[in-house]
Amino acid sequence: MAGLSAALYLGRSRRRTLVLDTGHSMARWEEMVDNYLGFPDGVSGRDLLDRGRKQAVQFGASFSGDAVRQLRCEHSDRFVVEGVQRTYRARRVLLATGLTHLLPDIPGAKACLGKSVFFCKDCDAFRVQERRIAVMGHRDEAARYALGMLAFSSSVCIATNGEQPVWSAWWQGRLEEYGIPVQLEAVAELAHSAGAVHTMVFSSDASRPVEAVFTTRGDVFHTGLAKQLGAREDDDGQLIVDDDMKTTVPGLYAAGCVTPANCQMIIAAGQGATAAQAISRDLFEVDLTRHTLRVAMPAT
Repeated sequence: MAGLSAALYLGRSRRRTLVLDTGHSMARWEEMVDNYLGFPDGVSGRDLLDRGRKQAVQFGASFSGDAVRQLRCEHSDRFVVEGVQRTYRARRVLLATGLTHLLPDIPGAKACLGKSVFFCKDCDAFRVQERRIAVMGHRDEAARYALGMLAFSSSVCIATNGEQPVWSAWWQGRLEEYGIPVQLEAVAELAHSAGAVHTMVFSSDASRPVEAVFTTRGDVFHTGLAKQLGAREDDDGQLIVDDDMKTTVPGLYAAGCVTPANCQMIIAAGQGATAAQAISRDLFEVDLTRHTLRVAMPAT
């Protein structure tokens, strides 16, 4: 979403813009997005991506499905982007490579993804109000998620999938205060009907009825290309950026879920727009200094 938003803004700024997109956006598995402004009836993640691409093309952006293998600086004002199919050169590069949420390696989890298995409370908790909810995890985040779910349902449990809890004593106290049960057994299966989970089956053959599962296993941030240039990361493995979405490498920008932003589609789109405006300003100032401003052709 960040890349599409940036392409739209750069195209409208009359900047030659190429989007390298292999089609692996996490947004594609979102069957229904209810919290993107302007879609009161909701919209699928795939539809939102398709609409964004069409809009960016409308304003002059180009697209390629080429996969990037290497990114390097040729000199202070030029990047070389080596793809599988060809090599590209650019004055500025924006990384909107995002992240991958780690899905539990449990039978049934993949089939339920986006239907009854979720990663994001802010995105999907509203959709499962008053249902029986299980939060999977064994760290502080799992405790935080479970307690936060009480605003949406009175039936909330934690399943650690065989891991011993490592949340702090403070979080343990809050879980006890609100009576949230913790199931320590490994999960053998998420039994479901057409992606709608109905039972969490444990390794002992014990089971628990559930209607929604939120997993907190963790994320993998796709920062490999930035690392090739020496871009700095924070302690969580996200790219460090300033208010203009500039990384610590001159000319290299990043936006969306690969940065420390809250990983929401609408936030990613806003960051993409911010980065695009900053890139356009940056190029304008360079061209102004070098006396190389591009002048539009007169109307005929």
